[in-house]
Amino acid sequence: MSKLLLLSCCAPCSCAVIDKLAKEKVDFAVLFYNPNISPVREYEKRREENERFCLSRNVPFISLEYDPEHWFEAIKGLEKEPERGKRCSVCFYLRLERAMQYAQENGFDIVTSVLGISRYKDLDQVNEAARQASQETNVPYDFTNWRKGGLEQIRQQLVKETQMYAQDYCGCPFSKSA
Repeated sequence: MSKLLLLSCCAPCSCAVIDKLAKEKVDFAVLFYNPNISPVREYEKRREENERFCLSRNVPFISLEYDPEHWFEAIKGLEKEPERGKRCSVCFYLRLERAMQYAQENGFDIVTSVLGISRYKDLDQVNEAARQASQETNVPYDFTNWRKGGLEQIRQQLVKETQMYAQDYCGCPFSKSA
């Protein structure tokens, strides 16, 4: 049986997947690595909400370093890119590569993510970044489309039931709708 590492961007995007995997008794943990989120208050709110939901489902929650400087360096020159542009590809790759490194160092067999679950994200773009990171790290990636199978309705229900904090932007200061 494989040990799965789920890269989560936030609780609202991941809650239905976490709930499903927990109910199916999958051996998994949730990884929070999101150096793209700013300001730091927003990052902390999202991390705490993600951890709170994981605890409610008795799912291990792992929070890695918050290193926005590394993220800003990686996306340098791409600040004016639109949502779904080159900046997003670099951001996805950076986060997936770090998740795969963590998986490799900590006994996980496979990685998946909810980075492409939002209708505002391009799932093919996320999958391409995952393919590249997987190839470079030799860590397999599970390309499950978490948008399917009724998970959107379950997600909406869980967000409402748990009064989950839900944000209105991906976290990147360049995509903020405000």
